[in-house]
Amino acid sequence: MGVEDGLRREPSWQRLVEYVKEFSYMRSDNELFTLASGRQSPHFFDLKPLMMHPEGSVLLGELLNLRLDSLAPDFVGGLELGAVPLTAIAVATAGEDCKRLGFMVRKEPKGRGGRKTNNPPGIEGCGIMGGGKVVVLEDVTTTGGSALKAVEQIHQTTPCEVIAVITVVDREEGGAETFAAAGIPFEALILLSDIAE
Repeated sequence: MGVEDGLRREPSWQRLVEYVKEFSYMRSDNELFTLASGRQSPHFFDLKPLMMHPEGSVLLGELLNLRLDSLAPDFVGGLELGAVPLTAIAVATAGEDCKRLGFMVRKEPKGRGGRKTNNPPGIEGCGIMGGGKVVVLEDVTTTGGSALKAVEQIHQTTPCEVIAVITVVDREEGGAETFAAAGIPFEALILLSDIAE
């Protein structure tokens, strides 16, 4: 789907684009960056500085929650490491009336889940074994493989239904097609083409 049209009209959307450019984006035409997917690219994103910045985290929370409120999931979460601070931001900024809970999916289960929450091995945070609707969060999407791992683990080990994947930045390199093939709605807050000039 790309970026939801109404999101681009939000005053905070353009501020978020500028913050991503300032804190989280690098471009090098001379020396390519090797990405987590193994691909090489002149574009590199590291959203952790943005997620750890006071105003950046608030902007992320505001825009994420606009989308999450319209989707109305019971839970939000995603694969470690990038989705962990993103989930905390989304939950913390949702507002006191919001009942949405957060969780995380480990890349490699450690043989235990949440001992107190009865989550299966590899899923930690709030208990999700009672079932419900889930939105998987991701910081940067290239091929979609990382978020799809989280989706598969949720579907295989819990009674939850993943209703969407939301990423902060879609690098526009196949992630949307990956989720379309899996039948999962996918959207981004920002596209690479919104950043790269």
